[in-house]
Amino acid sequence: MRGSIVSLSCAVLLASFVSACSNEAPPPPSSAPAAVNGGLPDRDPALAHKLVSEGAVLLDVRTPEEFASRHVDGAVNIPFDQVEERKAEIDKLTGGDANKPIVVYCQAGGRASQAKETLVRAGHTKVTNLGGISNWDKK
Repeated sequence: MRGSIVSLSCAVLLASFVSACSNEAPPPPSSAPAAVNGGLPDRDPALAHKLVSEGAVLLDVRTPEEFASRHVDGAVNIPFDQVEERKAEIDKLTGGDANKPIVVYCQAGGRASQAKETLVRAGHTKVTNLGGISNWDKK
């Protein structure tokens, strides 16, 4: 019995010591994909379909060659590395409304993520990264 009391006391003491040494609060639990700076959740085909059906701008941020081989109907091709320099074209597509939803996609999601970050930094508030073009088929 004495051994278990000592073990319990050591465990409580150790837990108190570890707790007192930690200055960081644990991160909050998250069940939804993180949104970038006020953007919309990512990799959600149902959300992408809903937004596009309601008039969102659909941007394919792959190369012109990839776009020519296959793209989602209604998509506009602006390669991810041209998003910033073609901001005027994107503003025309949104009617100058920074709150108009924009859905971006590429081959697997990486370039679309970069395009989303660029758009959000430029002031667009409702941007979602569909991920890869194949996610469009997963509605």
